[in-house]
Amino acid sequence: MKAKEGTYGVYPSLSIMCPGCKGWHNVTVNTPGGWQWNGNLEKPTISPSILVRGVRGDDATVKTLCHSFVTDGKIQFLSDSAHALAGQTVELPEVD
Repeated sequence: MKAKEGTYGVYPSLSIMCPGCKGWHNVTVNTPGGWQWNGNLEKPTISPSILVRGVRGDDATVKTLCHSFVTDGKIQFLSDSAHALAGQTVELPEVD
């Protein structure tokens, strides 16, 4: 499977492992104002795009940005993503 179902508080959520960030991206799904998901864990499609901003590092000074579309089990990284996969489309990795 390429996505995990869960909850964020009381809301349904979906998690994918991002091969660009090498970490999890989590979104609330199928709720008013949330992302829409096709219900398929093997070939997930999530809309609209996912934009993740954050910081990393021991002193939290490394700024990160990941912007992507997830369609039919593939993740398309937009060119504003701040990692090596920016501008590329790759398969989502398998998760347990």
